[in-house]
Amino acid sequence: MFESDKNLLRLLTLALIMLVAGAAGYKISNRPAPALFQVPVVAQSKSAATLQTYFVSTQQNIATHAASLIELNDGRIRAFWFAGSREGAQDVDIQSAVFDGKQWGAAQSVINREQTQQALSRYVKKLGNPLPARAADGSLWLYYVTVSLGGWAGSSITAMNSHDEGATWSAPQRLITSPFINISTLIKGTPFAYRDGTIGLPIYHEFLGKFGELLHLSQSGEVLDKQRLSSGKLGIQPILLVENDKQATVLMRHTGSRPKRVIATQTDDAGQHWSSPPNKTTLANPDAAIAGVSLPDGRILVTLNNLETGRNALSLLVSEDRGETWQSIYQLEDQQKNGFVSPDSFAQANQQLAKQTEATIADANGYAQSAQRNKCVAQQCDFE
Repeated sequence: MFESDKNLLRLLTLALIMLVAGAAGYKISNRPAPALFQVPVVAQSKSAATLQTYFVSTQQNIATHAASLIELNDGRIRAFWFAGSREGAQDVDIQSAVFDGKQWGAAQSVINREQTQQALSRYVKKLGNPLPARAADGSLWLYYVTVSLGGWAGSSITAMNSHDEGATWSAPQRLITSPFINISTLIKGTPFAYRDGTIGLPIYHEFLGKFGELLHLSQSGEVLDKQRLSSGKLGIQPILLVENDKQATVLMRHTGSRPKRVIATQTDDAGQHWSSPPNKTTLANPDAAIAGVSLPDGRILVTLNNLETGRNALSLLVSEDRGETWQSIYQLEDQQKNGFVSPDSFAQANQQLAKQTEATIADANGYAQSAQRNKCVAQQCDFE
C-alpha cells in the first residue's frame, strides 16, 4: 500500500471516529429532561371480582397471535391482534374488535402488508405484534412491527394515529430507532405514559443479542431517547409496571439457559437508572411472553406460563413486594395432564373448552376443528 493510501485510510478512520463521537455527544446533550411516570388511574369498584371469558376472534382455520387491548373513552374495550394462514405469512393483517360490556363486535382489518408497503414505499415481508397507546391529546397510537428481510430479528416499528377511537387511522410511518440500518427493534409490552405527556414504549432487540430496551417518544410520535434495560442474550419482550411516579419494575421473557426464570430490573428515579445486572425472579418462564398490571395498592399482577418447559398452563400471580415473592391466585388454564394427544381426543377436549369459554357458542365443533388444523402434526396434538 502506498504512503498516500495509508494517510487517506487514517484520515477516513479519524473522520469516522469523530462522526460517531459527535453523534454520541449530540445525543447526550439533547437527551430530554427526566420525566416522572404517569400513574395509571384505576376505576374503583365495590363489586366482587369476576372472571368472564369470550371469543374475541370468531374466524376459524386461521392463526391469531399477540393480542393487546386498550380502554376507549366511553368505557368500551378495543382489542388488536394479527391473523393469517400462519405467523409470518404474507396474508397476515392487523385486526381489531370492540367489546361493549356484553359482547365483542365483529373483527375488522386495520392494516395489511400491502397497505403498509405502499405507505412506507418499501418492501414489507411480514407484520405483527400490534400495541395501542393513549396520547396526551386523547388520540390513539397503534404501533406494530414490520419486516422487510429475514425473520423477526430484522423488524422495525411502524406507527399510526387515530382521532376517532380506532375507527380510522393515519398513514403508517416508520420509527427511526437506530442511526444506521434501523432493524431489530421489536415490541410486545404495553406502552405507558410520562407525566409530561410523552410516551414510553418497551422494546427489545434480537439481532446481535437478545436484550430489552426502553423507547421514549414525544407527544407527536418522534423518538426522543432510547435506554438499555439488559444486555447479552438474556431477556426480551419487557413489560414495565409503574408503581408510583418514580418507581417501576420491568419483567422480561427469559431467553437464556436453565433454570428459566423471568428476568427483572427496577428503577427508583423514573427510569434514569435501572438495577444492573437484571436479576432472575422466582417465576418460571419457558421462553414465553408475560403480561402484567400494577394495582393502586402497590401490588403487581402477572399472567404467564409458570413453567420451565411448555406453554400448556396459564397462571395468574400476585406480588406484594415489588416482585421479590409471588403467590398464585388463579389457574386460568391447565392442560399439563393432557400432553400430546390424538386428534380425536384433542377435538373432544377443545369442544368442551369452547363451551367453557363462551356458554352461548353455537359452533363448538368448528372451533375444535380449527384448533386441530393449527395444533396437530403427525397425529399428535399439543395444548400449547
